[in-house]
Amino acid sequence: MTTTETKGLDIEVIQQKIRQESAFVDRLLGEVGSVIVGQKTMIERLLIGLLADGHVLMEGVPGLAKTLTVRTLARAIDTTFRRIQFTPDLLPADLIGTLVYDPKDQEFKTKRGPIFANIILADEINRSPAKVQSALLEAMQEHTVTIGETTYPLDDPFLVLATQNPIEQEGTYPLPEAQVDRFMLKLAVDYPTDAEELEIMRRMSTGKSADVKPVVTPAELLRARSAVEMIYMDPQVERYIVDLVLATRNPAAYGLKDLTELIHYGASPRATICLAKTARAHAFLRHRGFVTPDDVRAMGMDVLRHRVIITYEAEAEEVTPEDVVRRVLDSVEVP
Repeated sequence: MTTTETKGLDIEVIQQKIRQESAFVDRLLGEVGSVIVGQKTMIERLLIGLLADGHVLMEGVPGLAKTLTVRTLARAIDTTFRRIQFTPDLLPADLIGTLVYDPKDQEFKTKRGPIFANIILADEINRSPAKVQSALLEAMQEHTVTIGETTYPLDDPFLVLATQNPIEQEGTYPLPEAQVDRFMLKLAVDYPTDAEELEIMRRMSTGKSADVKPVVTPAELLRARSAVEMIYMDPQVERYIVDLVLATRNPAAYGLKDLTELIHYGASPRATICLAKTARAHAFLRHRGFVTPDDVRAMGMDVLRHRVIITYEAEAEEVTPEDVVRRVLDSVEVP
C-alpha cells in the first residue's frame, strides 16, 4: 500500500470519528438558538474556545447578549457557571477564595471562591486592578489555585470568558498586551442585523424566554476535545499558518513592506499554536476530519487581532490592528 493510500485510509477513519463525536454540535447550537437570536459567530467562537481548551475575550458595547449567551451555553452543556462582576474594589480573595478561621474547631478552613466552576464569565475584566487580573490569568494559565499553602486543581473543562466594554474607559485598568496574549481568541461582538433585531424585540418583549435544557455533558465535550486533536492538517496548511504569523513580524518578506512602519510587535509563537488549534476546532464544528485554508482564514482575525501591536505612526494614521491583520490575510498566498 502506498503512502497516499495509507493517508487516504487514515483520513477516512478520522472522518468517521469526527462525524460520530461532533453529532452533538447541531443539537447544542439549536438549543442555544432557542434563546439567542443571531450572534452565530460569537456562539461558534465560544464553542471553539471550549473545544480547543482556550479562553476568550469578548469586546462589545452593553446589551449585545454576551452574558445571556454565556449563561445559555453553560446551561445547555450541563456545566457549572459563575458570573463575576469585576469592580475597582475587588480583591484576589473575592475571586479565588481565602482561609476563614472557625472558632468552634479553632482552625482555619478553606472557603473556595467563584473561580471553582466550569465556565467563568469575567464581566468587565478591565474594571479591576492588576492584582485581581493577575490572579485570574494565573488560574487560566495553570488551571490551579493556591489558597494558603494548598494548591487546588480547577474543574475540567475550565473556560474563562471575559468581557471588555470599549466605551467608558474612565476608571478602568486596561489589560497589558502580555496578559491579553493569554486569551486564545478576542472577539469583536457587533450589533445584530435589522431582521435579528426585530426578532429579538418580538421574542424578548412578549413573554419569558425559552427554558434551556442540558443537551451535552462535560464528558462528551472532553471526548470531543480528544477528537479535535486527531483532525488531519496537511503540511501545506501548517506552512500557511506559519506564514501568516511570520508576515506580522516581517511583512516586507511577504510583499507588505508598507506595513513595516506600522507594526511594533508581531504575533508571538502562541499565535501559531492557537491558530492551528482553533482551525481544527472550526473544522470539527463543520463535521470535517481535515483542516482547509478556509478554516485558518476564518479564525485568523480572532486569533491575531490582539497579538499584533501597532506603532504610534499607525495610530496617527488611524490604522487599527484589524486593518493590519486583514492586509496579511488578503496578501499571504493561500495553498
